[in-house]
Amino acid sequence: MGERGRQPRSWDELAPWWKATFTNGADVEYAQQILPLVAELLPAERRVLDIGTGEGQLARYLAAAVETRAVVGIDPSRAQVRNAVAEAGGPHYAIAAGEALPFPDGCFDAVVCCLVIEHASDGDAVLAEAARVLAPGGSFLLLVNHPVVQGPGSGFVDDRILGERYWRIGPYLIESVAAEEVDPGVEVSFAHRPLSRYVNPLCEAGLVLTRLEEPAPPIDFLTDSADLDLERAMPRLCAMRFRRPSAGQE
Repeated sequence: MGERGRQPRSWDELAPWWKATFTNGADVEYAQQILPLVAELLPAERRVLDIGTGEGQLARYLAAAVETRAVVGIDPSRAQVRNAVAEAGGPHYAIAAGEALPFPDGCFDAVVCCLVIEHASDGDAVLAEAARVLAPGGSFLLLVNHPVVQGPGSGFVDDRILGERYWRIGPYLIESVAAEEVDPGVEVSFAHRPLSRYVNPLCEAGLVLTRLEEPAPPIDFLTDSADLDLERAMPRLCAMRFRRPSAGQE
């Protein structure tokens, strides 16, 4: 964790680091797992909104997967959106926050929010806005760092004194926000909340949970693992797909 009280840099400042570290095949987890998983869970939707698009990696992938698909990516960071526009690839982009989407009700067949809500200033507002702009019959796909096994205080423990290796679970039920050093000199703010704090607000907004995925991490992501079998059994991601029922299906 970062130093207490230290302010993480803005996403405008972090845009060059994000582009170099996570996009265009640079990150194994994105390339081998996240992008294919999103495409599998959103196979045919035509009008797609990518909340927190960053420099547009996921938006470009979705646009390329279906030729006739119209993809819009939004992000509050001007630098991130500038990088996304420079990459082209089909999507349209706008500078906007997930907490206040500049779109009318029910105008998207699918909404995706991938590893973004943990950084939002108001996660409940993001969920409410995603539900609001989703058309009847449409899908909302939410991907988060798995809050059970990737939350604060959780992680792999190699206790060489007792000769034990295990996965420690931190205080799962306590909601918190903390700065985490994700790369040398790079701190990012993460909000932790239990799964119920994602599922219940969306169900209250009229959506129905239709799929939950907890994939094992890619083998290539765990090249430095001290216990590959254990770490392959602990998911890093949780993907939840919700559906807004069509008229007459409520």
